Order: sequence, then structure tokens, then C-alpha cells
Amino acid sequence: MHPFLAELLGTALLILLGDGVVANVLLRHTKGHQSGWIVITFGWAMAVYVAVFCVSFYSGAHINPAVTLALALVGKFSWSLVIPYVIAQLIGAMLGAVLVWLTYKKHYDEQNSPDLILMTFCTQPAIRHRFFNLLTETIASWVLILGVLYMAKPDIGLGAIDALPISLLVLAIGLSLGGHTGYAINPARDLGPRIIHALLPIPNKRDSDWSYAWVPIIGPMLGAVLAAATFVLVGH
Repeated sequence: MHPFLAELLGTALLILLGDGVVANVLLRHTKGHQSGWIVITFGWAMAVYVAVFCVSFYSGAHINPAVTLALALVGKFSWSLVIPYVIAQLIGAMLGAVLVWLTYKKHYDEQNSPDLILMTFCTQPAIRHRFFNLLTETIASWVLILGVLYMAKPDIGLGAIDALPISLLVLAIGLSLGGHTGYAINPARDLGPRIIHALLPIPNKRDSDWSYAWVPIIGPMLGAVLAAATFVLVGH
């Protein structure tokens, strides 16, 4: 499988299962309605596990522009591949969001809360304060990327054996650091589905909250830079 296609597929699987568990918990009349934060965090962790395990052999399973940036910054990934990987990740995230919508189409039709509809696509903060929202995303992403850097292979990224440790890392981040912003920790994970939310003909939906959209993009990228700096300064 070509690395571009692998990153697209991996990110699509990530969003399908990750946003899928959010839809299952938040949308009306689903079997998992109101099953809570533990279900969401565990579902996202398993989404990471599946995505990394499926495509790691072909692309290193970055499935996150912040991971791609950090690996390039520390010399574990070619700068010439950064933009193609990010494009593949964004397209994959958009595809995954469309698949979630198709899966839960009848439940979206029955949902009367515009905010809950938006939350099944992208993150929204529990308390809106852009400085602290940005700080939270930066810290959570620093933890994620630092873990990835220490687990990543020296040539390209993650291997299949790393799928479980990475998924447990994401579970820990969600449980410990995710309550403020919803832990995007991945620009493609937030931006791709947000674009799809804006485009889809969903009844009762609101605007896509573009005034907040920069936070889950900039925060993870800042976290990636800080993690790369930590990795280099502390040693490896």
C-alpha cells in the first residue's frame, strides 16, 4: 500500500471509530446514548489502536500532522513527505467523518441539539477561554508526541507492536487531560470533520464554530514543537 493511501486510510479509520463512539454516546436513540466519558475515551483509544495496527507497516501510522511534524523536527522523517502526509491525513479525517454521518444518519435526523451534533464532529471546550483551551491542547499534545517520539522507529514512525502502547497513552490523556477541551491533540482530527460538518445537510445543525477552530490546530502543533525540543534536550 502506498504511504499516502495508508495515511488516508488510517486517519479515516481513526475518525470513523473515534467520532463514531462520540456519536453513539451523544446522539438520541442510539444503543450507547448517555453512556459517558469513559466510553468515549476508551473508544478513542481503540480507534487509535486499530488505525495504527492497520497501516503502521505501510506509512508508520502518523495519522496526525503533529506527529508528522515532530518526527521531521527530530530527524526521524523526511521533510519532503510532510505536506503529502498532512494532506492524506486531512482527506482521511474528512472521509471518516462522512462515514460516521452515514452510519448514524437517522439519529442525526432525530437530534435536536445543535451543540451535540457539532461535538460528534469536532471538539468544543467545556469552559471557553481560548488561552487556557490552547494551553490544555498544547500540554496534552506534548504528552502524546513525547510518547510517540520515544516509541517511534528511527526510520519512519510507528510499528504494529506500538499500537497498544500508543492507544493506552491516548486513553491516559483522555482520562486525565481531556475534560477541558475534548483533547483534539490532532489538527486533522478536528479540522477535517469540522469541514464536513459545515458541508453536510444535517437538520438542526449550528455553525461550525470557526472562531474556535484554530485552537485544536495550533495547540497540537505547539505541543509537537515542544515535545521535539524536549526529546532533543533530554536525550534519547
